[in-house]
Amino acid sequence: MAKINKLTANSRIADLLDYYLDSHAFLKLSSPAQKDYESCTKVIRASLGSVRLRDITVPKAEVAYEEWLKRGTYRANKIAAIMSIILNKAIGMGLRILNPVPHMDRKTNPERKVLWEPDQVYAFLDTAYSDIKWRSIGLIVQMAYEWGQRIGDMRLLTWDCIDLDKKRCDITQSKRGAEVHLPISDPLMHVLKQQHDTFSFQPYVAPQIKPSDGAYKPYRKDNLFSYVNDIKQAAGLPDELTAMDMRRSAITEMVEAGVDITQIKQVSGHSNINSLTPYIKHTYTGASEALAQRSAYKEKQ
Repeated sequence: MAKINKLTANSRIADLLDYYLDSHAFLKLSSPAQKDYESCTKVIRASLGSVRLRDITVPKAEVAYEEWLKRGTYRANKIAAIMSIILNKAIGMGLRILNPVPHMDRKTNPERKVLWEPDQVYAFLDTAYSDIKWRSIGLIVQMAYEWGQRIGDMRLLTWDCIDLDKKRCDITQSKRGAEVHLPISDPLMHVLKQQHDTFSFQPYVAPQIKPSDGAYKPYRKDNLFSYVNDIKQAAGLPDELTAMDMRRSAITEMVEAGVDITQIKQVSGHSNINSLTPYIKHTYTGASEALAQRSAYKEKQ
């Protein structure tokens, strides 16, 4: 493992990766974020690990990036972003090296626009709650939709975040550490009480329904999405819908309902208004409301 007093411009990128993965900056990341960084650094190591820090150039980085694109544009950009963070860490330590990432010709992440309609959400939940084997999946999706939260945070939600007496949930989001404080509606409270009666003996709100290695564990991303697909198929829902779209759907509904942006931020955990821009979609409902307000204003003139 490379140490700070041995890391120089002559060190290899693999040495820098080793240093970063043993640094305080890495250790203070949430567990899901650490796993993501570890996955991305493995790809960086395979592509550029033998390159010396002083020799990293834009052309070399772009060759690696073209290889990463085989994993998808979003993933390639995530790998590049993490490489940039780690290289900047070395530059901050005083190493005279180039961070080529800002100068690379990168593709723009495709903007996903798929939204769940309310009746599709209800059909999904009705199907999920019709079978005990899908109840935890249904709860994860319902919480993500009702609270406008990320599926990953709901998948790992623990009972110490839930106060059933006060009907509230207090969450520290894993992505940026934002704290959000959310009310529990009566329909959601009904499901949570059932879940609490069944699973309060262990920490997770929506664990896998059968223990593994003697313990109840949260769903992994891959098997959660597999179950979501099974439920969608059973409910006759379109393949294009994903559980990840629930947060976007919820925030878009708040925008269309005319909820104040500051209040939306209090639910979503976003730190600035610009972060909400991707959720502000050009929809028929939104356009109709805007034109109706315009007409009402003109009539008063």
